[in-house]
Amino acid sequence: MEKSLREIKKELVEICHIMHQKGFISATDGNLSVKISSNRILITASGINKGFMKESDIITIDTDGKPIGTSLKPSSEMRMHLIAYKLREDVKAVIHAHPTACTACSVAEVSLAKCILPEVVMTLGMIPTAGYATPGTGEIADIIGNLIKNYDAMILDRHGTLTLGKDLVTAYNHLEKMEYVANVTLFARQLGTEKFLEEKEVNRLITMGKKLGLNPGPVSCQGCGACGRKEGLPFKTKSLNSNPLITDEEKLVQEIIRKIENLH
Repeated sequence: MEKSLREIKKELVEICHIMHQKGFISATDGNLSVKISSNRILITASGINKGFMKESDIITIDTDGKPIGTSLKPSSEMRMHLIAYKLREDVKAVIHAHPTACTACSVAEVSLAKCILPEVVMTLGMIPTAGYATPGTGEIADIIGNLIKNYDAMILDRHGTLTLGKDLVTAYNHLEKMEYVANVTLFARQLGTEKFLEEKEVNRLITMGKKLGLNPGPVSCQGCGACGRKEGLPFKTKSLNSNPLITDEEKLVQEIIRKIENLH
């Protein structure tokens, strides 16, 4: 049974409060939206602390981003939401958050595009990182377009995360799972290093996820061998304002070359 508009707004407010309590957003950061019809979207208003979010802080916009019946301004990150709905008909909810571990991974250039946890591989495939773009501008929407076509969860370089879902709860669950794998990755690096799942197991998990309707994205990572990198799927996209990003292996080669040159 479809939820009423009031029920959707109530759920949106509840998820905002949960995200704030868990530290996935702070102050006025982050934004959430739900597509309620072919040309109407509910989205959080700009400048609202999500810990104190109220139903009256949710506004309606059309698919061009124009506010309807309100003087409140939509989130400055509205473009990310609009492009997700435009590119993916199956997406009905979008969450942009700033979880600490995921954001720290992007700052430290620690990739989460690695097959290390079975439940993550089965549900999300891998977690790519979008190149850096100035927050609040159209640059982010331009950068994430290709990733949105294939993935339901991604990191935005130095700018948190973006998760998509058939509803708000699904988009939120993707966010929670992302932050979990980011924390596991960081803890594993304190103890040693990550251990990749074997190629055969990754392929099996992807197949299982698809059979269960979980829509895992294609793997395009650095370790297990089941990668789709031969298909040209990057684990990190380019920034609009920088040179193309290089892999860890290429960075190592460049560092070795520099050291050799310094010997002469």
